Amino acid sequence: MHSKRTWRPRGDHGVGSGLCDNTEFAGEVPENRVETVVANLTVMDRDQPHSANWNAVYRIISGDPSGHFSVRTDPVTNEGMVTVVKAADYELNRAFMLTVMVSNQAALASGIQMSFQSTAGVTISVTDINEAPYFPSNHKLIRLEEGVPAGTALTTFSAMDPDRFMQQAVRYSKLSDPANWLHINASNGQITTAAVLDRESLYIRNNVYEATFLAADNGIPPASGTGTLQIYLIDINDNAPELLPKEAQICEKPGLNAINITAADADVDPNVGPYVFELPFVPATVRKNWTITRLNGDYAQLSLRILYLEAGMYDVPITVTDSGNPPLSNTSIIKVKVCPCDENGDCTTVGAVAAAGLGTGAIVAILICIVLLLTMVLLFVVWMKRREKERHTKQLLIDPEDDVRDNILKYDEEGGGEEDQDYDLSQLQQPEALEHVLSKAPGVRRVDERPVGAEPQYPARPVVPHPGDIGDFINEGLRAADHDPTAPPYDSLLVFDYEGSGSTAGSVSSLGSSSSGDQDYDYLNDWGPRFKKLADMYGGGEED
Repeated sequence: MHSKRTWRPRGDHGVGSGLCDNTEFAGEVPENRVETVVANLTVMDRDQPHSANWNAVYRIISGDPSGHFSVRTDPVTNEGMVTVVKAADYELNRAFMLTVMVSNQAALASGIQMSFQSTAGVTISVTDINEAPYFPSNHKLIRLEEGVPAGTALTTFSAMDPDRFMQQAVRYSKLSDPANWLHINASNGQITTAAVLDRESLYIRNNVYEATFLAADNGIPPASGTGTLQIYLIDINDNAPELLPKEAQICEKPGLNAINITAADADVDPNVGPYVFELPFVPATVRKNWTITRLNGDYAQLSLRILYLEAGMYDVPITVTDSGNPPLSNTSIIKVKVCPCDENGDCTTVGAVAAAGLGTGAIVAILICIVLLLTMVLLFVVWMKRREKERHTKQLLIDPEDDVRDNILKYDEEGGGEEDQDYDLSQLQQPEALEHVLSKAPGVRRVDERPVGAEPQYPARPVVPHPGDIGDFINEGLRAADHDPTAPPYDSLLVFDYEGSGSTAGSVSSLGSSSSGDQDYDYLNDWGPRFKKLADMYGGGEED
């Protein structure tokens, strides 16, 4: 907040007139705020605007020893803008009493009996805001030995709340703990170990472990600050040395070459070398066949003690001890391949195979198997090419396996299931409504068989028919066929099913019905001789 008041002159000053009359100004600014205008100082000058005689120059002459404020001139309005250039702290300064002096850019004209400068007082009030807690020592570094057990108290990493005039509580929590090794008390910031701290861990950089913590107050709005704790871990001898290399080869006769061995240790000085390399006493064959020669504090040589050792793979145990306090030792196995060598001390090809544990008989057997396998592959290729050639030369001969013609294969017929056997035997009986069909003339045994009777004489076709007789021949044949009762289809009634009798809905005859419900078959007489017999049989008509 800022105020805007005016310095008033006591009269016309003419060119280059000064400014007078002390006036009080006031403003307000929140703590920790910068580049904020907190008060505007207005002056009046009757000289030509925007000239050197009119332009005002402001300067703080007292009340701001730390330089928190400055007064800048507005080039348009000629006002003095009191601006915060350095953050104020409410807990240190609740208010500032400034004295500001203003003067013209140009000096007063000669003969003007008036002060060249004017002053005014400016009161700036600082308001309190909730500030974030802070850690006085950030980053905080502590030193301790690795391997301390879980639950060990390390330090108290507490924060300060700058709001001394506010009754607020600060709570602590973890922001970053990569290995999850630490625990912080939420109330007082005490740090304890949640696991064993290991200097050789992947989370350690240059022997230092870093964790970040958060301190937050309960103000409105709440504010928080962060702090980093650095733990420098001092090495202890907690890692035994490891033998290197794990595999090597040597000639079967001594004196040609030897194996250089060393050790690797995850610890640092003084818990590493010089190392002691020893062969164990058990089994006894180790010290009988091998010997170790010390080269320096970190290296030694393994060589054969006897004059000749059969080619093969050997597991040689070696005990390595470091120089820590107390020292740690470890027995490691080095796999040594003993093989025949040439004059340069290099393993020969046959010797390398022999050293792998294969004797002469085994090598010969492997070679024979390889030859047999190659022979089988060659024979298979020749057979495939010959078969392909036969297929090209005999395309009409089809292999029975390749015959894809359609064949009907009768496998079995087991009849229907249980549903097919669910039928009513009464449906197979002759219905009573067909008694007039069953009571036929003598000689007729079935209603669907060929009738027994004299067959008509069909006309004989002449050997050399005249073209004019062809139509008569066809017509005569048609008439004979129409009067032939033995020609199919036979005049018969086929009974397919029996649905009962006495339906109230009646039935529709496939041949026709009369209005009274009785069957009328007289119209069959108009269909030819073959249907007249049916009309006489079912309808009682006369034959034509």
